Amino acid sequence: MKAYEKVLDQKSAGGPSRREFLQKAGVGALALSMPFPAMPVFLKDVPMGVVVHSYAARWNSKTDSKKYPPMTDAIQLMEHCASIGAGGVQTVVRGWTSDFAKKARDRREKLGLYLEGSIGLPKKAEDVADFEKEVIASKEAGVSILRTVCLGTRRYESLHSQSDFDEYTKNSLAWVRLAEPIVRKHKMKLAIENHKDWMAPELVDFVKTIGSEWVGVTVDFGNSIALMEDPMNVVETLAPYAFSTHVKDMGVMEYEKGFLLSEVPLGTGICDLKKMVDVCKKHNPNIRFNLEMITRDPLEIPCLTDEYWNVFEGVSGKYLANTLSMVKEKTSQTPLPTVAGLTAEQRLAFEEENNLSCLKYSASNLNIR
Repeated sequence: MKAYEKVLDQKSAGGPSRREFLQKAGVGALALSMPFPAMPVFLKDVPMGVVVHSYAARWNSKTDSKKYPPMTDAIQLMEHCASIGAGGVQTVVRGWTSDFAKKARDRREKLGLYLEGSIGLPKKAEDVADFEKEVIASKEAGVSILRTVCLGTRRYESLHSQSDFDEYTKNSLAWVRLAEPIVRKHKMKLAIENHKDWMAPELVDFVKTIGSEWVGVTVDFGNSIALMEDPMNVVETLAPYAFSTHVKDMGVMEYEKGFLLSEVPLGTGICDLKKMVDVCKKHNPNIRFNLEMITRDPLEIPCLTDEYWNVFEGVSGKYLANTLSMVKEKTSQTPLPTVAGLTAEQRLAFEEENNLSCLKYSASNLNIR
């Protein structure tokens, strides 16, 4: 990872330590420095929320379904999630007007839900004004945490060399540095997800390079398996910097180029969810737990190919050995979920079944209720 570290060499002298980050952005400072909405968000035992991607099939669906009608905005998503017992939602904030934000705030307050946003980063100076409009609208709706990603795709699919990754790192730093003054100005937390792009230590270094109490992490429980990282190690590494979460369980199986990776209903996969939740609570007792159960075909992780390794310069082969050993030991004894061959209505039903199953498991087994 030496080339990556060279890109981030500005950080080491001035970036905050983990202790300094926690002192600035931890629970105590959080309560003192942020005008959180007056709602039951930070009470104990808030039920698990739902990420909009858990409804990938139903969100803006073109299927004419009476049982699973399309959801097209945050208000509809909140209404449905409240009806199935969720504690809140995390959803996209793009295009929100002030009028819609006020309606969303009123509906959220009546439903008693929390609301987190998902926002894109400004890529150039001309984008900052629009980014700020989205931040303002989000805050007006009652959002205090904005999840974001630096790479919307996957590292091993979109980047093809270590120099590509170094350029991506340089660009990401520029994008977040455009966003940081805005979220700081409006006292909003910006939480960068480990989105099959950053390995956990890289993301910690990245956040420390930014050096802002307003920039932290959305810790995804399962994504980084695709980068050959142990999911428990990922949570333990990122939790001290986490403002938000994506909770998921994962199933794995071997295939000729590496392994298959799939979101599975909570409690049926390889993740130690109870311990992961406890680790997150330890570092931030008020963190929200957002379900991201994406109902789709398994992802192919081609970790036995040269193309995959081209963007992992300096990463020890022990990551590959440990991952393949884990896959062999914990390979799913039943077929991984798939939507291939399902009708549109069947896919909608399968998606809802998975989400309901996860919320039930969360309340019964994770003490999130």
